[in-house]
Amino acid sequence: MAGFLHFSQAFPKAAAEHSFPLMADLFDTPPGAPRPASTAPRPLADRLRPRALSEVIGQEKTIGPDGPLGVMLGSGSLSSLIFWGPPGVGKTTIARLLADETDLHFVQISAIFSGVADLKKVFEAARHRRENGQGTLLFVDEIHRFNKAQQDGFLPHMEDGTILLVGATTENPSFELNAALLSRAQVLVLDRLSLADLERLAQRAEAELGRKLPLVAEAREALLEMSDGDGRALLNLIEQVAAWKTEAPLATEQLTQRLQRRAAQYDKSGEAHYNLISALHKSVRGSDPDAALYWLARMLTGGEDPRFLARRITRMAVEDIGLADPQAQRLCLDAWETYERLGSPEGELALAQAVVYLALAPKSNAVYVAYKAAMAASKKTGSEPPPMVIRNAPTKLMKEQGYGAGYAYDHDAEDGFSGQDYFPDGMKRGVYYVPVERGFERDLKKRLDWFVKLRDKRHGG
Repeated sequence: MAGFLHFSQAFPKAAAEHSFPLMADLFDTPPGAPRPASTAPRPLADRLRPRALSEVIGQEKTIGPDGPLGVMLGSGSLSSLIFWGPPGVGKTTIARLLADETDLHFVQISAIFSGVADLKKVFEAARHRRENGQGTLLFVDEIHRFNKAQQDGFLPHMEDGTILLVGATTENPSFELNAALLSRAQVLVLDRLSLADLERLAQRAEAELGRKLPLVAEAREALLEMSDGDGRALLNLIEQVAAWKTEAPLATEQLTQRLQRRAAQYDKSGEAHYNLISALHKSVRGSDPDAALYWLARMLTGGEDPRFLARRITRMAVEDIGLADPQAQRLCLDAWETYERLGSPEGELALAQAVVYLALAPKSNAVYVAYKAAMAASKKTGSEPPPMVIRNAPTKLMKEQGYGAGYAYDHDAEDGFSGQDYFPDGMKRGVYYVPVERGFERDLKKRLDWFVKLRDKRHGG
């Protein structure tokens, strides 16, 4: 099968030893385990690098016995893979350990530093290994950086078994990778590490260092939060803290004075951008001002353009509040203008006020739904002309043709309502706008119901 490596016969040991104790992140070796001696200084992250999949922290749902990777190894059939996840969660480590588990030669390249010539050399070397009975696991870091032609270059070598591809990306593969490549590889999502995962990693680090971190409990939790779910970042922070000379455990304020908080992961044009704006919009729609403010703050902290947020907030007013509160749209436009006049950071408070107002406003998408229904009807009916009765007749010829004949002037009618049919001749009257029983639309619904009764009365029921 294209894209799959079968190793249950060639590598019985690897196929048999497929059960992995569920642990947590990828920078862990059990405390007390012997380590090779080395005279050169090694970073803590390197010293704690897992030596087996069972030592990986935080990815149980992927590498556990019932996870997709565990099932593949257990069945002796490993497909090409794409690891999708944030930095510091173990993509490279897991790929390297997969090569060990399956007795494959491990080759690592980065899409940032590799070109077509480099890929040709890698494929040629893999072909020679295959001829000599040795398979190759090719790990491509930042695989989304390769263009379409370069990604297509992997396909024949995946299909004939020359390589087993394991790609790593922090971007959504659906947007960044070719459909042909995705069809030959299984996407596995690796999660950012939880605080519990990070705590286990910190304990492993302390065992390796032979001493506890000089932090009070609150400061220790703050240190974990600073890593933002990145195991590698946490170990780098721990290495700094462990080197400090302190007479007593440090409090949170002392810790934050000595360390810079890691910037939140946020790409204004990538997956995080769309996820966070969706979270903000849905929090407003769900009438939760606290959650809405949180996601607004997350986006602003990540460097999002406040003008984009002002535009999106105004869209929320039109789409989700509508005529249930006509003032909402005006307030959003005012907030937008206020930001343009004040700039950051003061102007961002106006956006926050608009978000809170929208979250607490009565909700209605009745006009939004009506507009889409009217658009669908207009496409279906095509070029149907207006009825003659409501066509304008500026010339004598047009009057002779019957333009405007029989038009009832509404202001002259009883109740200021003629009840004429304004749809094209022969077209069944459409009902698109159905106001909700919330906010100002309650009043609009009463008016609409009144006009329906009058129309029925004018046309004899």
